[in-house]
Amino acid sequence: MADNTRMNWLDEVKWDAQGLVPVIAQEQSTGDVLMLAWMNRDALQRTAETGRAVYWSRSRGRLWAKGEESGHVQQVHAIRLDCDGDALLLKVTQLGHDPGIACHTGRHSCFFNQLKDGRWQAAEPVLKAPENIYKK
Repeated sequence: MADNTRMNWLDEVKWDAQGLVPVIAQEQSTGDVLMLAWMNRDALQRTAETGRAVYWSRSRGRLWAKGEESGHVQQVHAIRLDCDGDALLLKVTQLGHDPGIACHTGRHSCFFNQLKDGRWQAAEPVLKAPENIYKK
């Protein structure tokens, strides 16, 4: 019975038609928004159990532990559900590099493009080249 009670919190999330919910990862220390990803039930449960961010990779069609290839893992301090129950916020510490790298492009944040003079321009530098992050 304790297992069913513990699982009820997952039922309060409004999953979309594909069984997913959008998740924002925010750096706890700075408030920087690092990335937007997706979770299914299993990913959210594993994240809550391990304290490390696990997402659902739509392109790979499988669970993806953040940092499994890059080493840039996210330690999760808090999991928050929005007022409508259809979006999550993770308060994280981005590990593996100082400053933290959350983006596969080697930048601190995935939100590095800024609209300026009618076009998107990179507003954050590459901290580590992707070819030096990912093993082939």
